[in-house]
Amino acid sequence: MLELLINKENNLKTIMLVENGILLEKHEEHEHQERLEGNIYLGKVVNVLKGMGSAFIDIGEARHSLIRVQDVLPKVDITKEPLEQKPIEKLIKQGDNILIQIKKDGTASKGAKVSTHINLPGRFVVIMPETEIVTISQKIENNQKRKELMDIVKKNLPENMGAIIRTSSENVTEKEIKQEISDLCKKWKEIKDKEKQCEEAPVLLYNNKALLRRTLIDILDRGLDKIIVNDEEVYKEIEELLGEIKDVKLELKKENLFSMYTLSEQIEQIEKRKIWLKCGGFITIDRTEALTAIDVNTGKYTGKKDLEETIYKVNSEATIEIAKQLRLRDIGGIIIIDYIDMHKDENKTQIEQLLKTQLKKDRAKTQVSGFTKLNLLEMTRKNMCNNDYYTE
Repeated sequence: MLELLINKENNLKTIMLVENGILLEKHEEHEHQERLEGNIYLGKVVNVLKGMGSAFIDIGEARHSLIRVQDVLPKVDITKEPLEQKPIEKLIKQGDNILIQIKKDGTASKGAKVSTHINLPGRFVVIMPETEIVTISQKIENNQKRKELMDIVKKNLPENMGAIIRTSSENVTEKEIKQEISDLCKKWKEIKDKEKQCEEAPVLLYNNKALLRRTLIDILDRGLDKIIVNDEEVYKEIEELLGEIKDVKLELKKENLFSMYTLSEQIEQIEKRKIWLKCGGFITIDRTEALTAIDVNTGKYTGKKDLEETIYKVNSEATIEIAKQLRLRDIGGIIIIDYIDMHKDENKTQIEQLLKTQLKKDRAKTQVSGFTKLNLLEMTRKNMCNNDYYTE
C-alpha cells in the first residue's frame, strides 16, 4: 500500500511517502520558510545589471529575486531556431512591472530565480502560455502513442499556448486531457485578470503551494492508495488540491503520525553516515559543497565462492541501497560512487544497469554517466526542492 502522510507540528509540516510501512521520501517545510517555487507574481524591476545580463526583481520577499536575459526573451524551441540575443536593458528597465514565476527557491544568501516563462502544471499536461511549443515526456517510448498524444493536445490547445505532455497522460482518455487543458487555461485567465486589476507591484497572483502540489501530482498516478493528515487546515488544502479526484482515500487522524510504522526510527537512520547492508557490507555517504561521495565496502561479508562473486554481491546490494538513500535524503548535484573494484566488464555493465533501473523509481531527474577511468561511477540528481518544474 502506498500512502502519503502529512504531519503538522507547531510550524513544521513533514511530508512522508510510505510504501508498506517503509519510508521512501521525506520532505519538510517550515511555515515561515514556505517554498515559493511555482508561485506567480507581478514583480517590479529594481535594478538592471547590464554587465551580468540579468536584473533584480522585487516580489515582496526579504530578498530580491534574480532574472536572467534568457528568461526574459520569448520562449522558443532552441532545437529548431536559435535564441536571438538582446541586451537585457533593451527588454526591461528599472521601475517596470513584470509578470514572473519562481523557478528555483532562494537560499539564506541568495534570492529566488525567476522567469517570464510561465508553467501551469496539471496531472497530465503542463500548459505554457505565450508560446506554441508542444513537447512530450521521453518516458513515453511508444511512437504511435506519442503521435496520438501530441495530436490530441495540439487539437485542444488555444492559440498562443504551448504544453508539456506528462508521462501520466499515457493511460488516460482524450476527454480527461481536454478537460484538464480547459481547467488550466481557465486558471491562466484568472491570473491575467488579477494582473490587470493590480494598481501597484509587487503582488502575489497565484500561490502554487509548491511542496504539496508537486508531491500530489507526481504520485497520484503511481498507485497512491491513501493520504493521512493530522491537521484540519492541511486536510482542507489537500481536499482543494485533489478537486474531483475521488479514487484516493483522504483521512484525518489527530495524532502524531511519526508513531506509525516506526517512522521515527526510520528517519533517525537517514542522519547516519554509515548504512549497513543485509549481506554484511556497508556504504558511507559524505556530502560536501561540491559533490556527494559514496563509498562501498565489503565490511563483514566474506563471500562463499570467489572474490569477484563476493565483490559483485556487495556492489549489487549497495546499488539498491544507494538509489534508496538518494531519494530518502533528497541528495542533489554531482554524485560519485566508489564501488569495490570489479575486474569483469560485464559485472560493471550489470551494476550500471541495475542503478539505472532502481533510479526509475525516483521522481527526481537523474543521469548516470557511467564508470570513469579511475573506476568511479559518476551520476547527477536534481533534488526535489530545486527540480526542473514539472517536465515529465
